[in-house]
Amino acid sequence: MKDYEHIVIWLDYFNKNLKKSKGRRLGLEKCVFDPSLNELMDATKTAGFEITESNDKVRFPKRPFVRSGYVILPKESSKTKVLDKISEKLIAKRAKQSK
Repeated sequence: MKDYEHIVIWLDYFNKNLKKSKGRRLGLEKCVFDPSLNELMDATKTAGFEITESNDKVRFPKRPFVRSGYVILPKESSKTKVLDKISEKLIAKRAKQSK
């Protein structure tokens, strides 16, 4: 049964190596190469969201042959706005690591 009070944020939404047809939800300029679940969780917390649940042993439906991961957040605003905020923090974290 669908849960309307939470949103699922998959790791593949932010993967720069994927095409949009394979699950990427944002433009290339808002994505990073091969993000990890820990990076996603840190960026989500930094963006000010509370993580309800996370799992790293699941497979994204469009890529059932590769393990991925997700976090579940309470629904506060639209999914697109949430993804944009998380991607900003994810890119900032990656830029800080590369320096």
